[in-house]
Amino acid sequence: MLTYSKNDHFVSDGDSDHELYIQFSRARYLTFRAREKELQRYQLTPEQAQVLTVVHAMNGKATPAELSRILLRQPHSVSALINRMQSKGLVKKVKDLERRNMIRVLLTPKGKQAYELTCKRGPIHRILGSLAEEERERFQQCLDKIMEKARDELGLDRDTLPSSDVY
Repeated sequence: MLTYSKNDHFVSDGDSDHELYIQFSRARYLTFRAREKELQRYQLTPEQAQVLTVVHAMNGKATPAELSRILLRQPHSVSALINRMQSKGLVKKVKDLERRNMIRVLLTPKGKQAYELTCKRGPIHRILGSLAEEERERFQQCLDKIMEKARDELGLDRDTLPSSDVY
């Protein structure tokens, strides 16, 4: 039986897993939108902020393939994102001096400045900061478990690239 709660703007059909999935999707969407709104003032997207963070953390070792693995995005999507970021002057692609067939992704000075701006993360801190430490730890455990099961469902292990036919 399908029910609608006007107060919660929520539709239920009695499937508790699906209801939880919908609530999870709604929370993710709202959090993403809050982050997106914050980053708009810097002409950045949340996806670009993620790339800047990972490239910065990898300190010159980032490759498109590794970014794809870490960000759980299809290789062609990461490649297109990197190309757009390169056009904006945020990153540059350089050939690896040791392995000439490998491309490294590096932050430009403009990319480093953009990374610093993305570190403010106000909405993220305000939203997730509303959780008590114990709730945060439990939430992280739950997310880890969900990601592990989703990887199993998709036939991915931690070291395989997301394939185009999965998404």
